[in-house]
Amino acid sequence: MIKKKLAIVGNGMGTCRLLDELVLREGTRRYEITVFGEERGGAYNRILLSRVLGGDSPDSIVTKTPEWYDRHGIRLIHTAKVTRLDTVRKSVLTEDGQSRRYDVVVLATGSQPLAPPIDGMFGSDGDLRSGVFVYRTIADCLRMRERARPREGAVVIGGGLLGLEAAKVLADRGLHVTVVQVAATLMNTQLDALGGEMLARQIAHHGIFVRTGKTVEGLYGDEANERVSGVFLDDGATLPADMVVLACGVRPRVEVAKASGLPVNKGVVVNDTLATEVPGVYAFGECAEHDGKTYGVVAPVWEQATVLAEVLTGKQRQARYRGSKLYTRLKVAGVDVASMGSLEPELDSDQVVQVIEERRNAYRKLIIRDGRLMGAMLVGNTAATATLVQMFDRGDPMPEEPLDILCSKPPSSDPAECVVCTCNKVTAAALRQAIAAGASSVDALSVATKAGTGCGSCKGELAQLVTLYAKKTEPLPLAVAN
Repeated sequence: MIKKKLAIVGNGMGTCRLLDELVLREGTRRYEITVFGEERGGAYNRILLSRVLGGDSPDSIVTKTPEWYDRHGIRLIHTAKVTRLDTVRKSVLTEDGQSRRYDVVVLATGSQPLAPPIDGMFGSDGDLRSGVFVYRTIADCLRMRERARPREGAVVIGGGLLGLEAAKVLADRGLHVTVVQVAATLMNTQLDALGGEMLARQIAHHGIFVRTGKTVEGLYGDEANERVSGVFLDDGATLPADMVVLACGVRPRVEVAKASGLPVNKGVVVNDTLATEVPGVYAFGECAEHDGKTYGVVAPVWEQATVLAEVLTGKQRQARYRGSKLYTRLKVAGVDVASMGSLEPELDSDQVVQVIEERRNAYRKLIIRDGRLMGAMLVGNTAATATLVQMFDRGDPMPEEPLDILCSKPPSSDPAECVVCTCNKVTAAALRQAIAAGASSVDALSVATKAGTGCGSCKGELAQLVTLYAKKTEPLPLAVAN
């Protein structure tokens, strides 16, 4: 059989999962696969960038080495910036003037960081001023590590997940860190006002200062060497800073799609098969817009990868992507946080249950409609997350007393069916089955089930399950002398 040429533009976490799904379905027998990646090296887990910023080797977050691509007969083109697709001649065009033909192409260009217009952010050469960093790639982390020095000041612009993770690592390295957030609360897309306030209180215990409802209007510093020394806030205040870190959110990266004449709204517009309007061109992940929605968390991206692999290999021709229920479970700057569904009631009949623990700076909130969970958020006390995710995902009825669900072991739930890894929807029962089959370590459990390969927040629970259920080797009996 003559193989068709499959080109994948982008080599991020979405592509990493798509390749796994294609290999699982023997897609390499059907396709000659080429991956175009702008960064050098294989794919890595961007969620774990804080580990590299904290001092770990970049290899510690790599999920696919170049050798993996070679081993599976997949061509990886490093440092290749794709400029556009020639959809008439079916070619991928790169910045260096190369043209490579395709039969099928997938856009997995992900997202790009937002860079707000701040006075004094750029030097005379047009590059970021010395001491100003975008927090997005391994290279960014290595540059930040080189610059970070104890007792110096750092301002992190952005109070979302990436910004708070960067702030925690820099604080742990001994810097004086202030987070400036334009919204009134931290993580405002995942938490309501009270949840954001509780998170801010807990983060303050880690030595991080927080300024919410503020914007950075400009940077100041040494004009001779164009080095940053601090920032101006919109209220007239100044904050000294030897480092300024931009973590202001992301937006779908669609410049290749636009240059190729593909329909683009917020993202590259796709249907339920992840196909664009142009035959043979697909898109998925953070760059794609499905049913008017784009997704910036990992679980929907991986759900899309599974559907796309089924469609491309023909293993399940009726596979369709119908949208995703959003939930996140993370350790944010050392604080456990979980969020799913609606943040606020949408109907007058919606029931809201809130538990506020002032001394613990913990907060739990449920939104219930017609006896079913429509949304939940937990800050500081996330013991009930696995059960809540299960009920939210499956639409299970809530107990008559909603507060029961906030217990770690609600009487109505089957603990074996609780989702431990929310990124991959891996249940406790599936994990125990893998352990019984020989997965006797966290790494082995991750290989067998994919649990822990997303945000990594469930690895503590994986370790507990391994400790509880892995077969223990019986010690050899002592020899008895005659």
